[in-house]
Amino acid sequence: MSRLAGKKAVIVGGSSGLGKDAARAFIAEGADVLIAARDEAKLSAAASELGAHAFQCDLTDWEAGQSLRDEAIKVFDGAIDVAVNCAGYEDRFGVIEQEPERVEKMVAVQFTAGLYFLQHMAQAMPKGGSLVTMSSLTATLIAEGYAAYAGAKAGLNHACRIAASELGHLGIRVNIVSPTVVDTPMVAELLATPGVRASLEYETPLGALPETQDVSNALVWLASDESRFVNGQNIHLDGGGNMRRLPRPGEFERFA
Repeated sequence: MSRLAGKKAVIVGGSSGLGKDAARAFIAEGADVLIAARDEAKLSAAASELGAHAFQCDLTDWEAGQSLRDEAIKVFDGAIDVAVNCAGYEDRFGVIEQEPERVEKMVAVQFTAGLYFLQHMAQAMPKGGSLVTMSSLTATLIAEGYAAYAGAKAGLNHACRIAASELGHLGIRVNIVSPTVVDTPMVAELLATPGVRASLEYETPLGALPETQDVSNALVWLASDESRFVNGQNIHLDGGGNMRRLPRPGEFERFA
């Protein structure tokens, strides 16, 4: 039997990358899925391809989060069972190179919108459910050039653990998935840099990077009843990389 049969799920950032792949996996496992994203054209195309509901919104806007909640309640007749936040983007710059606009945008998308996601999706779970936030190995290990990105992710990780404690009595589980670099459009430029992939694989005990299906498998499990007693956890999907270190930019050349 399909593991998510009868489940109603919202996937934020579901128009591309890991979010779109997760939506495809959820639908294959029997879930009814609503995908949300900022880019209306990409969202519409993804919804048509997947057979999913769609709602255009920007969760950095608190009222937009309310609208997403209301739409989900309407589409799914009163409640959802699962919500996954895969929205995000990458921007690398050193601490000494920081510009207010870049820092503030990063915090808004990666941290503030993540908090709003937890609030508004939990409000659509009167019977309990599973909330999952996509994070990053950079929030655990030192990644030079990612102070804003990784700092925002690390802050949201801790907020998710607090939410797991606060919402547990409502039957709402809150968990985190922290992959190492996965080959998606968001990191295509990074992985195209000579030596980057090889250096990351060198620091991963399994000697390879995860595929999008590996991430989707973890998300399906956390959405399913198989993980019904898993709460407040940060699942490192990194082949054991959290036990080592991330390569520094200056080391890429020797792996090229």
